[in-house]
This record gives sequence, C-alpha cells and structure tokens, in this order.
Amino acid sequence: MTPPPASTPGPLRGRGSAERLAHRFQHEVRQPFDDGWPIESDAPLPPRTQVRWEEARSALSWNDSPDIGFDRSLNPYRGCEHGCAYCYARPTHAYLDLSPGLDFETVIIARRGLDARLREELAKPGYLPAPVAIGSVTDAYQPVERELRLTRAVLTVLHETAHPWVLVTKGSGVERDLDLIAPMARDGLCAVYVTITTLDADLARRLEPRAAAPWRRLRTIRTLADAGVPVGVSVAPQIPFLNDDLEQVLAAAAEAGATRAFYTVLRLPWEVRTLFAQWLRAHYPERAQRVLARVRDLHGGREYDAAFGERMTGRGVWADLWRQRFAQACRRHGLHRESVPLATGRFRPPAQASGRGRGAAPPNAAQLTLFD
Repeated sequence: MTPPPASTPGPLRGRGSAERLAHRFQHEVRQPFDDGWPIESDAPLPPRTQVRWEEARSALSWNDSPDIGFDRSLNPYRGCEHGCAYCYARPTHAYLDLSPGLDFETVIIARRGLDARLREELAKPGYLPAPVAIGSVTDAYQPVERELRLTRAVLTVLHETAHPWVLVTKGSGVERDLDLIAPMARDGLCAVYVTITTLDADLARRLEPRAAAPWRRLRTIRTLADAGVPVGVSVAPQIPFLNDDLEQVLAAAAEAGATRAFYTVLRLPWEVRTLFAQWLRAHYPERAQRVLARVRDLHGGREYDAAFGERMTGRGVWADLWRQRFAQACRRHGLHRESVPLATGRFRPPAQASGRGRGAAPPNAAQLTLFD
C-alpha cells in the first residue's frame, strides 16, 4: 500500500521552522509517516537552543559583489535564534551538515577567539580601513549574545582602533553597548540600522518569533538616536500580500529618530523556498499560493534569481511599485536612502592604538551603501 503523503508540519511555538528539513548535500532524507498509532500530544515542545563553540580561524570575510556596498563583514555567530521564516542565511547551515530548518535556529555556532583574530588582521602591514558590516549574515545581537558577549568583544577592538563599522539588527541588546557605540558615533565611526519588517505584532511574532517586538525595536531606535548614534531603519524584506504596512513602518521609525532607510524584497535561495512555503501553509494557508506567485513575478518566473542588481529589489511592475512607494515615503518623512559617511582616517592598528590612542589623523570618510 502506498503511504499517505506527509502533511505540512504544524507550527512550533517560538520557532520559525517546524522540522529539520534535509539540506541539499544530504544523501538520506527522512519524512514523518502516520502508522495509525495514537500520539500523546499534537503539540510537541519545541527543541531548546544549544550553543556549539568553533575556534575562529579568521575574522573578516571579503566580497566583491557589485550590488553589496561593503567589501568586508564580520559575523560572531552562525545560525540565528530569531528564527525568521524568510532568512536568506538559512542555507549556510548546510555547509555544517546541519538543517537550514530547525537546526539553523536551535544550533548556534559561536566563534571563539574572534576578537583576537580581528586584532591580528587589523595589525597586518598594509591593511587599509573601510567600514566593516557586522552581522550581515546572522544577527550579532541575537539572544545568546546576552551571555556570550562576542559582539561586544569585537566592538571593543573596533573602539580601541577607531575602525569604522555599521550594523543591522533586530535585537534590543544593542542598547547594552552604548558605552562603546556612542563615543564612536561622535567621531563619525559607526551607524546602526534596526530592522522593522512590520508593525503588526501578531505577524511579527509568527514571522520572527524570537526577535524583539516591533514596539521594542522602535524604542531601540529612539534610544540610539537620543545617544547621538546615526540610526536608520531596514524594512526588509518586503513580502507580497503579507507585510503591507511599508509606509506606516517608515513613518513610525522617522518619528522615533531614524534618519535613513533601505529595503529589499523577499528572496528564497536554496532550501528557503521550501521552508517559507511550509511556513506560509502553516500560518496563512489562504494566502500561500498568491504570495508565492507574486514572488515568482518579482524574480522572472522563479522563486529566486541570483542575478546581481535585481536579486535585492526584484524586477517588473511590482518591483517598480515598491520602489515608488519607498521613495515617496522616504521623501515624506525626511529619510535619506544613502548611507552615513564614516570616517576612516582615525584608524590606528592595534599595537599603535594601545599606546597612542585616537585622533591624530584627519577623519577621511568612506561611503557605505548596504543594498541599492
């Protein structure tokens, strides 16, 4: 007898994924099978988060992608407990032989010794400073940072060397490090973007289950702005027929003190296309087909098109409509779409920074654009 097809897994409380989806390098795939025996509960407890340590062999990652406006980045963690259903970084867990589904948000890889590796790299002869993007893959202020403090250790090195940086986060934990961030902001060395995908608390709880609530992220913007930190808002990703309050988010962020903004549209590389489709069917089954059809419209008939220049913003009528809405809302609320120019001329290599301090060189500026 042919077994019945596996149904869409139901949502797990506090998690964005409902199963350990097999990754693309996996040779054996297992699926749930209903054998007719009763189960004790229809709502299994979600798995707990575990941290695995990895010795950092390097700190800075380099890229030359023409549609990413920074050439170096740093990520203290692999995997992210926020559990965002749409996260484009989920497929990176496959390289660790872990699932881009539940493993991505429950098995967090912490990079031990990252601050020491960063010191070594900044001290290399001929190193030229430019803004480093912190947490460009996974959130540097996800919940485990409260105890592990890897991001703070990295900021300490950047503070000592007067090295420019920019950070995008959903975590209110960034407020903890204002003693490092605010002085650097006064010297033109840093900027922070807070991601607010929607103001709808129920949607945010489903979409980004362990990230700070929308109202809390607005408070983080206010706290940063009041401390003199250049702060912007990321309204990424825009998801058709789901988070349709783009203008309201930009208005609320501007009122809270944001001065800049950027957005991207939903992109579904590799396993994310399956995971997000499962999430849609579990939480918004009546919209699932319509959402996915519009995503394909944005990416030339596919769930994802990796072409530079279009993968972030899409193409076609709907992409043009988003561009117009975003541009008009930014003009209305005085939000700049270019990035904060950051100073590079204050940089001192670690050995010099420990003995001489900052401020001798003129504050040259480097323009950092996140996503155009």
